[in-house]
Amino acid sequence: MPGQMWSAVPLCSTYLLALLGNLTVLSIIKAERSLHAPIYLLLGMLAVADLGLSTSTFPTMLRMQWLEAGEISFGTCLAQMFFIHTFTDIESAVILAMAFDRYVAICHPLRYSSILTNSVTSKICVAIIVRTILIQLPLPILLTQLCFTRVSKLSHPYCLHPDIMKHAGSDARINSAYGLFVLLSTLGLDLIFVLLSYLLILKTILNIATWRQHLKALNTCISHISAVLLFFIPMICLSMMHRFGKHVSPQAYTFIANIHFLAPPILNPIIYSVKTKTIRRQILRMLCQRGVSKSKVAICQ
Repeated sequence: MPGQMWSAVPLCSTYLLALLGNLTVLSIIKAERSLHAPIYLLLGMLAVADLGLSTSTFPTMLRMQWLEAGEISFGTCLAQMFFIHTFTDIESAVILAMAFDRYVAICHPLRYSSILTNSVTSKICVAIIVRTILIQLPLPILLTQLCFTRVSKLSHPYCLHPDIMKHAGSDARINSAYGLFVLLSTLGLDLIFVLLSYLLILKTILNIATWRQHLKALNTCISHISAVLLFFIPMICLSMMHRFGKHVSPQAYTFIANIHFLAPPILNPIIYSVKTKTIRRQILRMLCQRGVSKSKVAICQ
C-alpha cells in the first residue's frame, strides 16, 4: 500500500495543479470587470473545459494507481466516455473561437469591437455547448446496441469511444462510421478552420511594414498557438494510433493519451497567466495581499 500511495502522489499533484490554475483564472476573470471582454470570456470557457476534462479522467486513474481497482461498470464507462469526448470537443471549439478572435483583432482591428461583442461571444459559447451535446449524445446510445460478451481490457485507465468499440462482439460498423464522422466534423473541421485563420493572420502580418510590428502582432498569438499545439498534436497522434496503430505498444497509447488529457489543463492557465499582462498583474496582487495579511498577523501575535 505505501508504494501504491507514493505512485499516486504525482497524479494527485497534477490534478491539484490543474484545478488551482484553472480556478485561479476563472476567479480573476469573474472578479476583474476589465476582463469581461470576448477573449477573456473564451479563456474562461477554455478553463471550464480543461477542468471538466481533467475531472472526467482523474477518478479512474486514481483508482487504478492507489487502489489497483482495474474494473469499471459498463454504464459508468459510457458516462465517463461521454464527458471526456464532450469536454474535448468543447475545448476544440473554444480554441477555434479564440482563433477567430485573433483573426478579427489582427486583420480587422478597427471593426473588432463591433464584430465580437460580449453578446456575440455568449451566443458562440452556447452554440458550442449545443453542437457538442447533440453530436456526442448518439455515441453512448449506439454503444448500448452492441454486444459485449466478455470482460475487456482497455488501452487506457479511462474510457474512450474507439477503445470500447474494439471490444464489441457484434458488428460495430455503424458505430465506427459515426465515430469517424464525429471526429472529422468536430476536431477535424475545427483544426482546418484554425489553420485557415492563421493563414489569413500570417498574410496580414506579412503586409505590415516593419519587423517590430510583425513581432508585436505575432506576440498576441503566442498563447493561443501554444494552446493549439498542446491540444491538437497529441489528439492527432492518439487518433492515428487508434485507427491505424495495430502493433503500437500499450505504453505508447498511455503516454500519448496522458499528454493529451493532462498537459492542456496544467499548461494552458500557466501560459495565459504568463503572457496576459492583466491576469499576471491580478495574480501578483493577490499574492502580495496574502503576504501583507500574513505579515500583519505575525506582528499582532
